[in-house]
Amino acid sequence: MASSLLALLDDIATVLDDVALLTKVAAKKTSGVLGDDLALNAQQVSGVSAERELPVVWAVAKGSALNKAILVPAALAISAFIPWAVTPLLMVGGLFLCFEGFEKLAHKLMHSAAEDAAHHAELSEALSKPEVDLVAFEKDKIKGAIRTDFILSAEIIAITLGTVADKGLLTQFSVLAGIAIIMTIGVYGFVAGIVKLDDLGLYLSRTPGWREAVGKVILKAAPYLMKGLTIAGTAAMFLVGGGILTHGVPALHHAIESFAQGLGGVMGAVAPTLLDALVGVVAGALTLVVVTLAQKLWGLRKTA
Repeated sequence: MASSLLALLDDIATVLDDVALLTKVAAKKTSGVLGDDLALNAQQVSGVSAERELPVVWAVAKGSALNKAILVPAALAISAFIPWAVTPLLMVGGLFLCFEGFEKLAHKLMHSAAEDAAHHAELSEALSKPEVDLVAFEKDKIKGAIRTDFILSAEIIAITLGTVADKGLLTQFSVLAGIAIIMTIGVYGFVAGIVKLDDLGLYLSRTPGWREAVGKVILKAAPYLMKGLTIAGTAAMFLVGGGILTHGVPALHHAIESFAQGLGGVMGAVAPTLLDALVGVVAGALTLVVVTLAQKLWGLRKTA
């Protein structure tokens, strides 16, 4: 009995040791996606009124946790029963990211500064009215952030699954669950810090001495940081989505790698990322055209 218990404890210790090691490997491999996830989600919650920033981040974080609670068992089931479906599902997600990115870009290009200013004024007026249900008002923003998180979380889970594909079910589950928890806390902890940066600057600016100067610098820099995150978030959609699409088509991926190797040097290192982004932009544009035409045809069909 004692020897059986010791053997069980030894097995558990071995599994935990493997889990710790594999979790570190998976974390390193998914660190790039984590950066994209951070930029995208900070972008999604930018523009929310100060009082609602943390509740919105918390709502998205809960949605993210639910996403991963769905994705982890789904990934294990797909890996066990239909492993061939992983790549097509990832590509659908990548195409959706490219579509959302290009839709944002098209909106920016097709709307004038006056229209954007009018929309901003309308938004500010609505937020200032006490009778407005802010939670309902922000619902679309929260849903958009959770949709984006779902796709990026799916990629993180898929990359992690690849690192433990040859391990036992318990190890796979432990590593996937560990990465899911680490990424959720890490991303939304940082996002909460970023969106409250202006509040920190305001607090410091009201204290005497060097803190006042630091606070003023933070207050001046915070709007530019949020604008930068908005740009980075849109770019990340093309980078992540385009990267998923190119990796899903081996011939295209090998062609890009061969082209980059031929360039050599700095350009050779940067070229794959730029070409992934280009593929993302093209895929997003084509998808937006198809979706727009489909919506118009559906509208005509309904009115006919």
